[in-house]
Amino acid sequence: MKKITALLLAIAMVLSLAACGGGAATTPAPSESTPAESNQPAETAGTEAVEPITLRIGYMPNYASLWGVLSAMNKGYFEEEGITVDLWEFADGPSEVAAMEGGSIDLAYIGKGAHTLCIQGRAVIFAPSSVHTTDKIVVSADSGVETIEDLAGKRIAYSSGSSSESTLNSALTQAGLTMDDVELFDMDVSYMVSAMVSGSVDVAVAWNPYTTEILNQVEGSKEIVFSNGSINLSSWICLPTYAEENRDVLLRFSRALYKGMDYGSNPDNWEEVAQWCADQTKTSLEANLAQTGDAEWFNIATLTDTLQDGTMEGYYEHLQQDFLDAGTITPDEAVDVNTFTLFDVMKEALGI
Repeated sequence: MKKITALLLAIAMVLSLAACGGGAATTPAPSESTPAESNQPAETAGTEAVEPITLRIGYMPNYASLWGVLSAMNKGYFEEEGITVDLWEFADGPSEVAAMEGGSIDLAYIGKGAHTLCIQGRAVIFAPSSVHTTDKIVVSADSGVETIEDLAGKRIAYSSGSSSESTLNSALTQAGLTMDDVELFDMDVSYMVSAMVSGSVDVAVAWNPYTTEILNQVEGSKEIVFSNGSINLSSWICLPTYAEENRDVLLRFSRALYKGMDYGSNPDNWEEVAQWCADQTKTSLEANLAQTGDAEWFNIATLTDTLQDGTMEGYYEHLQQDFLDAGTITPDEAVDVNTFTLFDVMKEALGI
């Protein structure tokens, strides 16, 4: 009887508090403005809440593709934005674009060659990654190739639609040659190592880590370095429809990526970043360290300056002109670079 009396008194006290406006004694039901605890979005101190998302990211198994995204992953910058990154490996940019169109991935890194697909309207660029102004091709000791002019009549392995093709076009153009002046073997870049080892081809137009593998496995092979003033850019892309529907996602991803790039571009951190890349690609630390000198790795300060003074836009204009000069795209396909490059997203993500 005493327990019942005590319970009735407790209920009476709660009702009295509620009647007097004692809101602290009640818990509101879940609503749009007060999400249920099980559906609470991710948030960090001092920032607005963000909905957790998982992004499927296309990459190629080399340092240039992974340095920025792995830096952001390992330093926790994607976690700050409520993003979980799911990495998917591809051989080249055209394969990544096809995968995006098929719904397998959301975003991807591309090298120079696949930028033609952006110009043609199949993808848009939302973040730059790196730039370099020299290209390299690997030649066998028996090829007799000492300069790009010596490419005439040689058996050349290349991968159409990728940076391999654009590099080959640049070399032939500078040498005053055309595709008709050489014997072409179009193949996946991963097959070029065995083609060079077997002696099936004299020249391989590839990128790291494949070029390093060739140099290590083919005795006497060497790189021919050349420059004809072309611009070799790498970028992050998505489908045009994805950009229209997911601008906030691109901003969140870019903010985290840029922080990663700022960390990864610092030479003091190259060995650590190279180890992350080695772990992801199952290659050696030495092979990845050898790639750290392949390009200028953009940091936040450089991105900010080049976007504000027009240099970055000039890079993409120069890139399109390279494709025109090489005949990779026709004059009818050339467009204003603002139609395939989201400079506004780049600037907003950087806070400029």
